[in-house]
Amino acid sequence: MTKNIFKPNKEFAKNARIKNMCEYQELQDAAMEDYEGFWGGFAKEKLDWIKPFDNVLNESNFPFVKWFEGGKLNVSAQCIDRHLNSRKNKAAIIFEGDRGDKQIITYLELYYNVNKLANLLKNEFGVKKGERVVIYMPMIPEAAYAMLACARIGAIHSIVFGGFSAEALRDRIVDAEAKVVITADGAYRKDKPYMLKPVVDQALEEKTTVEKVLIVERNNEDITWVAGRDYSYNELIKNQDVTCEPEVMDAEDPLFLLYTSGSTGKPKGVQHNSAGYILWAQMTMEWVFDVKENDTYWCTADVGWITGHTYIVYGPLAMGATTVMFEGVPTYPDAGRPWKMVEEYKINQFYTAPTAIRVLHKTGEDEPSKYDLSSLKVLGTVGEPIDPPAWKWYYEEVGGSRCAIVDTYWQTETGGHIVSPLPGATPIKPGCATMPLPGIMGEILDENGNKAEVGEKGLMCVTRPWPSMIRGVWGDEDRFIKSYFGDVKKDGKPVYFTGDGAIYDEDGYITITGRTDDVINVSGHRMGTAEVEAAIKKHPNVAEVAVVGKPHDIKGEGIFAYIVLKEDNGIADEVEEVKAINNVIKKEIGNIALCDDVVFVPGLPKTRSGKIMRRILRSIAKGEEITQDTSTLEDPSIVATIATAVQSCRL
Repeated sequence: MTKNIFKPNKEFAKNARIKNMCEYQELQDAAMEDYEGFWGGFAKEKLDWIKPFDNVLNESNFPFVKWFEGGKLNVSAQCIDRHLNSRKNKAAIIFEGDRGDKQIITYLELYYNVNKLANLLKNEFGVKKGERVVIYMPMIPEAAYAMLACARIGAIHSIVFGGFSAEALRDRIVDAEAKVVITADGAYRKDKPYMLKPVVDQALEEKTTVEKVLIVERNNEDITWVAGRDYSYNELIKNQDVTCEPEVMDAEDPLFLLYTSGSTGKPKGVQHNSAGYILWAQMTMEWVFDVKENDTYWCTADVGWITGHTYIVYGPLAMGATTVMFEGVPTYPDAGRPWKMVEEYKINQFYTAPTAIRVLHKTGEDEPSKYDLSSLKVLGTVGEPIDPPAWKWYYEEVGGSRCAIVDTYWQTETGGHIVSPLPGATPIKPGCATMPLPGIMGEILDENGNKAEVGEKGLMCVTRPWPSMIRGVWGDEDRFIKSYFGDVKKDGKPVYFTGDGAIYDEDGYITITGRTDDVINVSGHRMGTAEVEAAIKKHPNVAEVAVVGKPHDIKGEGIFAYIVLKEDNGIADEVEEVKAINNVIKKEIGNIALCDDVVFVPGLPKTRSGKIMRRILRSIAKGEEITQDTSTLEDPSIVATIATAVQSCRL
């Protein structure tokens, strides 16, 4: 465990919502003493109810729990209507396109745009409450309009990331039995147009439940129009009324589905419901990022992922914040692009992934010093634990050694952060998620359901339901139970198991060690892949690494490392490079963790959110046929490239 502790900035802490660890503990104690009172109080304070709820939590059919039963509200109204009296001329969304085009949408303009699209869907396309709408869009304001328009009329949206293949899109359309697809002709990436509509056409070649396709004409490239199915958003939206009364929704009515890769290869439709999700989205925005009335907040994710749902659209808008949407990539036209935007928009909170931080560090180490970043107050990371060199650069060069780094731990299934530092309160340890947020009963348990001892690896669990938790796997109740409530029990009762391992340090801080199936048993010694990877990353020429287990005749399992080097001009001596890497491991962990196999590869199989698909790497290491779903990868072709590299090493 690192001994470096970074205390909160005293000036920042004075005005933070949670100012110190005593205030944090008071909140957590209040939740422990009166769990329903804790959540019920915040639900009354933070949400505008059409009809107040009768009951805070119903666990009678666990794990199919219900929150705020009897309550009625509309999530679109939470995000827009309630701000019109006090914030109608405030910027709701600041959009910057890939090519530098800019648009500022006020809350009043957002209200009009969402209402018009809601009327289009309801009146022109006949979309009714509870029906599913698939959104396959680039990062443009219309994507947010589509989400909120669905919420306004009670339709369930399912966003499919715009980089997914036609096969992946079709699978999700079919599983959700979607009635409508909202897409765009295309968008821009590195100043060049790319196309989305042809992917939709391919996805719909086979019969589906889709009746209509609505197309935003973003880049005006030539596309095929199917008569009776395809309609121009740009044309139809002109004639829509700017008033659309929000549908009255039950607290537990579904808000959206978001498909996540499962271990079986078949994507799981994670279902989130209305009241509990929007409550926690707003609360975590306020607590974790400490966004204030005049702040400008930027999350660099895509709306195709849960981070984009909760922390670009729903969370910021629910609290009345100004949120930035960015169409492009952070390194175009150069690695100074994000810092130029921070300077221009006076951004106060910046939230991105360690993958992006590493890329920006590698390609533009000195870029932050060229811009005025003094507006920044909080820096966030998401998707994976951040490694020490990237953390140090982010803290010192981007944050000027004064901004808190909130290393947020959560999942698609949790709806929002569950373990994270609080920027005004929590002393931070680099690479450590720190402590559960107030109200989240997060615990590291052993396999028998007992609290793990300090320094002993255990299972990251949440032992009580919380409002934004997954409400089911669409159309598959058994899979929901088996995936999340089938492995760990506490006091004889199933608890939510994240699938991740974790470890307590002497201060009670939580460090996530990675997926529990990412554990290698070498000669009876269990080692987390994250631990070995962290050691290998300390070699100065290693840019990225992924470690998996491979069957070994003597040890049971050996360690197989896939390594991406920083130098792009080839490897002078592979044997010497492998020796040097193993020497680092020997120094950091010991001989037990030395790699039996090291393969140098040009890249790793990652999802668009930056997570490495280790199941694929395990199959390649074992020489197995790849049967997993690769459609969710940022670059599916990398799988064949890696397999060829491994095969060459064996020849």
